[in-house]
Amino acid sequence: MHALSVTITIATLAFIGTMLDDFFAFAAQLVLTPRERYKRVSTAQVLGVASLILLSVSVGAALLDVPLRWIGILALAPWALAVHAWRHRDDPERQQYRRGALTTFAITLALGGDNLAVWIPLLRANNTSREVLSIALFALWEAVFLVAARSLVSHPRVIEWGVRLNRTLVPIIYFALGALILLECGTFS
Repeated sequence: MHALSVTITIATLAFIGTMLDDFFAFAAQLVLTPRERYKRVSTAQVLGVASLILLSVSVGAALLDVPLRWIGILALAPWALAVHAWRHRDDPERQQYRRGALTTFAITLALGGDNLAVWIPLLRANNTSREVLSIALFALWEAVFLVAARSLVSHPRVIEWGVRLNRTLVPIIYFALGALILLECGTFS
């Protein structure tokens, strides 16, 4: 059984690690978005993340009959994402365009493949109380994410730096999250 601090640490790492790319994409979008649309675009972002969480929980529940040790094999997904991100780290950056709420929601879902690859096995590995705590922490971190993205709007150079740094960090984070999935699921124990 995990200590509360371990659950908090794992949920925090899982959220921040998988949302880093989306964080900088969202902050860059806010730079191009009129201030009066921030609330609508932020709501779309939150709904996108909530949809990813709901999908992760649903798929995890559908996998209840699959032994937890086998769920650890899903660690291959973040490792494949790590290899892909590493191979494409020097690709030219995509230009940001102004987007509305519907596009923000769709892009949040589109960027959510890594979230699903990590969140499904981690939430499936949890008992109900740890799963609820993890989801509550995801919600807390999403709120921090929105506040931080809004605060970066007046610092576009920080956003540019974050996008560049993100290309190096994301593969390392995905690899570490894959290892964490194996540990959480007890695949090799």
